[in-house]
Amino acid sequence: MATTLAPGRATMVLRQVDYWITVYRRTWKGTAVFSFLMPLMYVGAMGLLLGEYVDRSGAGAARLEGAASYLAFIAPGLVAAQAMQIGADESMWPVMGRLKWHKTYYSMIASPLSIGDVVTAQVLYSLFRVGLSCGVFLLVLTPFDVYESGWGAVLVWPVSLLVGLAFVTPVLGFSAGLSSEQGFALIYRIGVVPMFLFSGAFFPISNLSEPLQWLARATPLWHGVELSRMLTLAQLDLSMAAVHVCYLVAVGALGWWWSVRRLTRRLVI
Repeated sequence: MATTLAPGRATMVLRQVDYWITVYRRTWKGTAVFSFLMPLMYVGAMGLLLGEYVDRSGAGAARLEGAASYLAFIAPGLVAAQAMQIGADESMWPVMGRLKWHKTYYSMIASPLSIGDVVTAQVLYSLFRVGLSCGVFLLVLTPFDVYESGWGAVLVWPVSLLVGLAFVTPVLGFSAGLSSEQGFALIYRIGVVPMFLFSGAFFPISNLSEPLQWLARATPLWHGVELSRMLTLAQLDLSMAAVHVCYLVAVGALGWWWSVRRLTRRLVI
């Protein structure tokens, strides 16, 4: 008797494309301000206005890690922070909605889709959102002459995807086990906001105390900021770049495994 092979994961993920296209068509207007306007406001407020005072104060290239201006120093950090924020947001309320309010995940696993298929498609859609927003952000920064290397500026885009991955999957796993959205405040209070402020996006972490420096180095955002800054300032250190990439990939992979485990417990067991 002939046996029929089960469809692979790629096939099962592709079967969800219509759903995710529909989701984006219905929600893109609501995300446009956060995804595209907020980065410009940060560039204007922090990079241009505050940056003018920092540059006047005599903060030289040595203090700004070789950047010609404060805007050139914070630009890669802003892109990485944007990837973090969008990645985390896409794995909080939207996930809770598909679990608690709309029950979309329950409908999905009632089909031949597995939990791994559902999580993979969710992650890919979130990375699409991260990539689109960060891609526009990088293009907007081009006229400000913050890139020392054209190729480096291009390579920052895939780095932003790695940063997004390192936040999408762990936060998805966290959200999958919550019974209400009240736990999301914890992510912002002890995760997103402290990392945004103290992971090297706005000032070198050498300004922090030694314990806080080590804490900053343990965060995915610091690795993303450092790798992005290496590329935009044309200061690539291949050994450290490999460390940053491996760290971000490892966090993303562990987060994917945790997400599948937690969602399985929520939906199946």
